[in-house]
Amino acid sequence: MLKRRTFLLGGVGAVGALVVGWSALPPRQRLDTAVALPVQPGQAALNGWVKIASDSSVTVMMCRAEMGQGVHTGLAMLLAEELDADWSKVTVEQAGVDSIYNNLESVVGALWFRPDDDSVTKSTFEWFTRKFARDFGSIMTGGSSSLNDEWLPMREAGASARAMLIGAAAAQWEVPAAQCRTDAGRVLHPSGRSATYGELAPLAARQPLPRKAVLKEVSAFRLIGKPLPRIEAASKMNGTARFGIDALPDGLLYASVLMCPTLGGSVASFDGSVAAALPGVVKVFAVPPYNGGTGGVAVIADNAFLAMIALDVLTCTWRHGDAAQSSSADAERQLADALDHSDGWAWYKRGNVDAALRTAARTVKSQYRAPYLAHAALEPVNCTVLVTEGAATVWAGTQVPDVACHYAAKMLHLSADKVDLRQQLIGGAFGRRLEMDYISQAVAIAREVRGRPVQTIWSRPQDMTHDFYRPACVSRFEAGLDSEGKVVAWHNTSASQSIGANWLARNGKLPDAFVPVAIHLDKTTAEGSFDQPYEWPNVRVGQKAIELRVPVGFWRSVGHSHQAFFVESFVDELAAAAAKDPVAFRAGMLTRHPRHLAVLERVAALAGWGKPLKPDAHGLAQARGVALHEAFGSIVGQVAEVSVADRSIRVNRVVCVIDCGLPVNPNLIAQQLEGAIVFGLSAALYETITIEAGQVKQKYFTDFPVVRMNQCPLIETDIMPSDAHPQGVGEAATPPVAPAVANAVFALTGQRLQALPLTLA
Repeated sequence: MLKRRTFLLGGVGAVGALVVGWSALPPRQRLDTAVALPVQPGQAALNGWVKIASDSSVTVMMCRAEMGQGVHTGLAMLLAEELDADWSKVTVEQAGVDSIYNNLESVVGALWFRPDDDSVTKSTFEWFTRKFARDFGSIMTGGSSSLNDEWLPMREAGASARAMLIGAAAAQWEVPAAQCRTDAGRVLHPSGRSATYGELAPLAARQPLPRKAVLKEVSAFRLIGKPLPRIEAASKMNGTARFGIDALPDGLLYASVLMCPTLGGSVASFDGSVAAALPGVVKVFAVPPYNGGTGGVAVIADNAFLAMIALDVLTCTWRHGDAAQSSSADAERQLADALDHSDGWAWYKRGNVDAALRTAARTVKSQYRAPYLAHAALEPVNCTVLVTEGAATVWAGTQVPDVACHYAAKMLHLSADKVDLRQQLIGGAFGRRLEMDYISQAVAIAREVRGRPVQTIWSRPQDMTHDFYRPACVSRFEAGLDSEGKVVAWHNTSASQSIGANWLARNGKLPDAFVPVAIHLDKTTAEGSFDQPYEWPNVRVGQKAIELRVPVGFWRSVGHSHQAFFVESFVDELAAAAAKDPVAFRAGMLTRHPRHLAVLERVAALAGWGKPLKPDAHGLAQARGVALHEAFGSIVGQVAEVSVADRSIRVNRVVCVIDCGLPVNPNLIAQQLEGAIVFGLSAALYETITIEAGQVKQKYFTDFPVVRMNQCPLIETDIMPSDAHPQGVGEAATPPVAPAVANAVFALTGQRLQALPLTLA
């Protein structure tokens, strides 16, 4: 008889053999989908990324969500460049769910290595992580990773398709393929023969995939590097663009939800009889919390306005849950208390920081803090679902379509292939559309009226008060200066909640037993603090992740959003303590980081650093502040010009320089820099989420302001030339703006502002 021990050992050995075998295999291809792309009459699919029609129009399959960042344009340019397509004939189509579209670089970016770590250990971990993400990852849009991730796959798809088109033409003309070339959607031969891509596509689709795609040299690019207009711009201008909230399938019903005012709460009981009696109301019922969200009462009606006003006549008794004991003030105290008792997990150590502090000529200590923040996307949370017998259709703007399919299917006890997810344009996301609470809730609501599509829309107050918030954070610093004012020791510890561990736990990707481990390995808690380029001889950067009851989520630039404010403000404090110019002080700590130094010197020159600054338009004195920060692979330097009137901070000008590797589309980069600065400036000057008894007090943009047009500074952007691999842009310019403004305020007033939002005494 086979004994249990023998069976277990044999099972472990088999698993080990499978793991070893898997790790020895080369990375899987990212060119062809498991199931052939669906095509229209006259269309041919040449691989999993591109289809060509008989009129030579090129359809690029788009695996990333367009939420205002211009990713559809940037990615289409990569494929069209290598295909030698006629750009005027290029369109995009949202791709389905297939593992070739998994985002590998977003997972690699979550590893705990510093950007300047060139070790074999790092490269080995990255290699295995890419392999893992290719097979087991997610089709995620986030982390400013889209161009970084698709830089090679989309170019290889275009180059492979181009080779197949040439092969088809060469076979038809009975000439060597090497004699043919391509230009603007045609294959050409020196004999004068030519054929359009549309004519050749059916034959090309029968050509074998090239074993290795031959990519263009940078010098041969004709599209990449050009400031092309956005591919979806016309549709947004003429109103034909379709966002999630614009889904209008036949027979549409509308739903609105009144959720428990306490985060994570649910319905104890309710009386919906008055609401149910209103003309046009179809159904009133309770919905439980899903995926870490909050429960409530839903009303389905035949128009959106009626569904919303019916909520006003509900009578509800709430089960408030554990979060009722929470407040933002208590959270800040708990974060500070954690720093009193722990140095946290050491994310970066070098030298002997304690000894260096003891022997320093002078030490400087400070504490900084940042509040909870909401996403507050302009398009409120919404999702449209049609549930039929054995299938479902979901119209949604989501940053993780494969995860959304999984949860929609799970709610209905279906396999994921029975869910038709129709990805829509997203009217702002900033990380909010990485969550599944609204998807699961919308499916639960729609299954109550099977056979009719239902659009669930949250009101602005429901959206604002039931978010997954940017974590609050407290950070402490102690640094030592020598007699010449050089930094000899840097000790920094921060405390916050872990976004990554909480997201994985509430979305079923992580067993509870692994949550403590995930908390310690969550790079988002410490990014922006341990991974900056400054060359301190003795340094320790730690982070203490603690569990609180406030739900937290990924927010634009994530940990960088607050850690940059802490680090760059404290660097400025040290420059002042050393009586040194802030730019020169930073430059002295970048001797082995020439790209960072070049960005710093460039932004200083463009801003006129060191030159007298005239009064602003109102005759008020101005001052400049500088910040330098690396995030998502890009290096950003900013200089802010600030004046003060009646204790109100006025930001008059921001100069921004970025090194993001090769600039694929300078037009898109400039747009993203400008938008990220306005986004970051709103948080720096105005925004905070206040929680009392587990309930969020801010409900509208009047409570949670964004920078208005008459408050927006002049923004000047500059892009460093580079041939390096393209890096993230959408989030990289958000982190430096708060410290640049705070440092300018100090230069102008002598007040060192150490908390966000920035408030003068």
